[in-house]
Order: sequence, then C-alpha cells, then structure tokens
Amino acid sequence: MIRKQEISLKKAVIINAAAKYAKVLVNLVYTAILARILSPEDYGIVAVITVFTTFFALFSDMGLSTAIIQNKTLTNDEVNDIFSFTIYLGVGLALFFCLFSFPLSVFYNDRVYIPAGMLLSVALLFNTLNMIPNALLMKERQFVSVAVRTIAITVIGGIITVICAVCGLKHYSVITNAILTSILTYFANIRGLGLRFHIKIRCSSIKKVWGFSVFQFGFNIVNYFSRNLDNLLIGKFMGNADLGYYDKAYKLMQYPTSNLTHVITPALHPILSDYQDNKEYIYEKYILIVRFLCIIGVFISSYCFLASEEIITLLYGSGWENSVLCFSWLSISIWAQMITSSSGAIFQSLGDTKRMFIVGGINAFINILCIVLGVFKGDIVYVAMFVGICYNIHFFSTYVALIHFSLEKSFIKFLFELKKEFCIGVFLIISVCVFKFNIEIIFLSAVLKFFYLGLVFFVMLLITKDYFFFMKLIGLNLPQSGKYN
Repeated sequence: MIRKQEISLKKAVIINAAAKYAKVLVNLVYTAILARILSPEDYGIVAVITVFTTFFALFSDMGLSTAIIQNKTLTNDEVNDIFSFTIYLGVGLALFFCLFSFPLSVFYNDRVYIPAGMLLSVALLFNTLNMIPNALLMKERQFVSVAVRTIAITVIGGIITVICAVCGLKHYSVITNAILTSILTYFANIRGLGLRFHIKIRCSSIKKVWGFSVFQFGFNIVNYFSRNLDNLLIGKFMGNADLGYYDKAYKLMQYPTSNLTHVITPALHPILSDYQDNKEYIYEKYILIVRFLCIIGVFISSYCFLASEEIITLLYGSGWENSVLCFSWLSISIWAQMITSSSGAIFQSLGDTKRMFIVGGINAFINILCIVLGVFKGDIVYVAMFVGICYNIHFFSTYVALIHFSLEKSFIKFLFELKKEFCIGVFLIISVCVFKFNIEIIFLSAVLKFFYLGLVFFVMLLITKDYFFFMKLIGLNLPQSGKYN
C-alpha cells in the first residue's frame, strides 16, 4: 500500500482547487462546443440513461469507500477483500444493466436506450472498480497525484468527445466520454496501490466497515431518488426535448456547488476524521468554511438569477431559450446547496452516518413533494421553481440535525454567526430587484450585471467587515484555533 502523506487542510484545498478549476474550464469549453452541435433531444437521451447508471453506481459503492477512509484499523488483507468484493459486484451490475436497457427502452418507447445502456454498462463497471482505489488515495492524502490525473483525463476525454460529436455520433459522443474517463481513471488510480484480487472473500472484512457504510449507502439511495425524480418524470411525461432544456439548466446550476464546494469537501473527511472525537475542533474549522461558502454563494445565486439569459446564451448559444427561466429559478438555491453539500463530510468525520441518513430521508420527502407538484403543473419552469425552493428548505433541516444533534451546538448561535453573510445576501437581493438596465449585446450585458452586483457585494463586504475575513480565507490561512470576527 502507498504511504500516507502529511498534508494540511490548507494545502489540500489548494491542490483540489487547481484540479477542479482546470477540470471545469475544460468542461465548459467542450460543453459550449457540444451544445452547438448536439440537440436538446440528444442531451435528453443521455440524461435519462445517466439517471439509471447513477442509480446502479450507488450499489457499486454501498458506502464502502467512505467507510475505508473513516476506519483507521483496516489491514491490507481486509482492504483487498473489500476491493475483491467490488470486482464481483461491478461485473454483476454491468451485466444486469445490459439486460435492464431492454425494459428501459419499453418504458420510454424508444429503442435507442438499448445500445446506449449496453455501452454505459462499461463505464459502470470501471467506476465500480475505481471506488476502493480512489478511497485509498484520499485516505492517504494523495491529493497531488489525483489532481494531475484528473486534469489529464478531463482534457483527453473532452477532446475525444468533441471529435466524436463533429463526426456525427450525436448522443454517443457523450457516452464515449463517460466510458473513456472511467477506464482511464481506474488504470491511473490502481497503479502503485498494491491491491490484490481474492477469489475467496472473508465476510469479516466486510462486516468490519458495514456498520458505517450501511447508513452511508442508505443516504446515497435516498438522495439519488430525491435528486433524480425530476429527470425521470420530465422524461416520461414531458418528453426528451423538455428534459434536455431542464437538464442543461440544472447541470449549469450545479457548477458552483460541484466546482467550489467540492474543492473543499474532498479534503474535509480524510483530514477531519482524525479528530472524530473532538467536536469542538471540527466545529471551529467547519464554521469558517460555512461562512466562506455563504459569502460566495449569495453572490453567485444573485448573479445567476439576474444574468440567467446572458449565461445560457453565452455558454450554449441560440436554441436554448427554454432553459433560461429554469436556470433563473434553480439559481435561487445555489447558496444553500453550496453550504449543505459540505455537511456530508462532517457527518462522516463524526462517524454519524445514521443521522445523515435520517436527514436525507426528510429532505427526500421535501424534494419528491416539490417535484411532483411541478410536474403536475405540466411546465418545466414550475418544476425548476419548486426544486429551487425545496433546496433552500434543506439548509434548515440539514443544519438543525448537524449542529444541534451531531455537533451538540446551538443552532440559533450557528445562524447568528452567519448574520453578516445573510445581511450581504439581503442587499444583493434588493439590488437584483431594482436593476432596470437593458443592453442588447449579450456579452456587455453579462459584464455590466457582474460589475453592478460586484460593486454592491464589495461595498457590503466593507460595511460588514467581512472583507478581512474573506481575504484571509482566500489566502487559505485557516487558523489552528479561534475564529475570525
């Protein structure tokens, strides 16, 4: 096995940031190109099939990867047993998904899902095989090597995807990207780990981590259904074109969360799990991260809502106008999602995946209710509006559980510590409401709105004195103890 690297949270975040932002830059470029080549129907097909591959991927992990990071007593043989189990599991899931593509095509009355499903089963197989290698790299804090591999694979996958699209492969070009990146990632991660395949697996190795992983697995299942029901129902009752418009808006809304919050969260669990018995230390570190994410989140939410038309047009070109209002409504939840998406790492660091599962169930009920109401209205804009509202509700349900019950702190005090950030958010909302300028040149309009809100944001940072706190965290000078005011 590889040797554990001693690395601080500060350095881990910097490394993750470099990898994430390089990846998002490449993805934005090739997505912008593909949006001008592929049709909404093409994206709708991929969106439907991806929902199901994501579901099967939940069974490929079963919470075992996070359990390996959390458990500090696993031997090499026990890790090899768990890795061998995922190999058997991956082969079984891939074969089953190939067969599943037939009833899927019947459900959606489109035989295109049969070859698409069979091809994506390859990606499912290698994503399953990669769960344990990736977890070991995170556990041993090999952030640099993972970052380099991520950037290289993203660039290679993006280039090949664009070439496939230009050659007329349509939705298969996106499927090719999924297959290629999964294969390259697995073979890049497996090198040097010394993992061994065991034909016979000892059940005791699985049982050693099952108490932690079972609730993580349950949370993943619940979270999957709550976050993908909109795609399933839109695809079924509104068609692939509407799904393509909605899916584009939804994925664009997720960019800040996946590429800002997830710069920090991959480092949280491996590092803070070493302090799982010191709740005070974890809280002091985490409140700094929450405040930082809140500051960034309220600005991004406000700007995306105000400049939704400009953003959609600049990134995807003409023909995606139906995504604009969807993106506007979904963007109201960006700030909440940026914060709450980091909560899972804290639940995991505390070893409290049971409570995380319970919270996931509550949030799933809220999600399902809102999505069904939106679909019942028969318009993707209503779906986006209700989904945006429900993600804001998640902030409160999640942090009552995490702060009050898991960290044993006052939830009211937690909200009070965010008073400056909420104040900035209120003034940004007012600024969005009073904006009346109209510029026909899309690029200039996007720039004007950015500088307009940016000026309001900067002034509020100075008034609330959050400027000094913000600049310190931009420099990633996280204190070892104490708090910024």
